[in-house]
Amino acid sequence: MNMTRLGKKGQVSIPKAVLDRLGLGPETVLLVEPTADGAILLRPAAVYPVEVYSDARVREFLEEDRLTENERKRVRGRTRKS
Repeated sequence: MNMTRLGKKGQVSIPKAVLDRLGLGPETVLLVEPTADGAILLRPAAVYPVEVYSDARVREFLEEDRLTENERKRVRGRTRKS
């Protein structure tokens, strides 16, 4: 079992052996949750990159999604029959 001490500013250092075992490195974002029994649970957060699209790229997406005239006719025909 590893031990650590709470610092004056509320900071905790996690022992290197624990970090290595879990594959956690510097700058890892952790979720902090108190438990009902008074423990503190640390969990790696899932962080996903966000892609920001330019107006030109959004127009490309919209153009690719546009139905052809034949596709429009087929869709209209199906909804009328239903």
